[in-house]
Amino acid sequence: MSRHGIEMLTLLGMPPVEYVSLAGELGCREVSSGLSGLPLSMFGLDDVFYPEWSLRDDAELRREMKVAMRDTGVSIGLGEGFRVAPDCKPADFAGDLDLMAELGALRINAICMDDEMVASGAAKDELAELAEMALARDMGFTMEFFPPTGLNCIERALEVVDHIGAGKARLLIDTMHFFRTGGTVEKLRALDPALIGYVQLADSPAGPPEEEYFSMAMFARMVPGEGELPLAELIAALPADVTISCEVPRLEDLRGGMAPRDHAARCLAAARALGA
Repeated sequence: MSRHGIEMLTLLGMPPVEYVSLAGELGCREVSSGLSGLPLSMFGLDDVFYPEWSLRDDAELRREMKVAMRDTGVSIGLGEGFRVAPDCKPADFAGDLDLMAELGALRINAICMDDEMVASGAAKDELAELAEMALARDMGFTMEFFPPTGLNCIERALEVVDHIGAGKARLLIDTMHFFRTGGTVEKLRALDPALIGYVQLADSPAGPPEEEYFSMAMFARMVPGEGELPLAELIAALPADVTISCEVPRLEDLRGGMAPRDHAARCLAAARALGA
């Protein structure tokens, strides 16, 4: 197994057993996964690529996924769907964390999109609580930063990591978000390597986020090497053991008839060509 992964968003929420089997076939060691499919309808999409599924509600599907992971050697490298926000508390996620632990997730990822929670310090405390809950279940904890609000740059994320404490939280580096919010390869090299917990790889135009940034991030990222980001230099600066997982949603290509396997394979081939 390589250190590569495929992100759930790349395949727009493919059902988990099929997804794990595809990842194993392509030589990946990890996938990201939520406990249900992507809510594409909330983005105004009329077409749905896959039937609805839920690892939360379907015990038989969880069993089948565990068998698929055992047979392929693929793990859930990143458990998705965790956040801190005014409308929820960390304790609300206890059941989902239990399920991620049951599925053998190596780490869970959390986000915060609320500026007031960041400004008041509440985000730090609630993310620290989530981190403790993950650690109590023998899972790692990463945080993702992205524009436009909340934890929207690496500097804010590092403040939270410092608050939570050494060894309890690490950064998720999404290459598109990192570079588009002022990140540089020099900033990456200056970090303690132990702080980098997971990398999501995608390309894009360079420059600050534009009005359509969120839609691009969800559905129109670029295959590694086809945009303007210095991905080869970033890959060379990463710790040798960190997972590099392709997060390259291309709604237009999948709508146009490209097979999900072919899309995932080209993303992985492009990542490897850059040195990943």
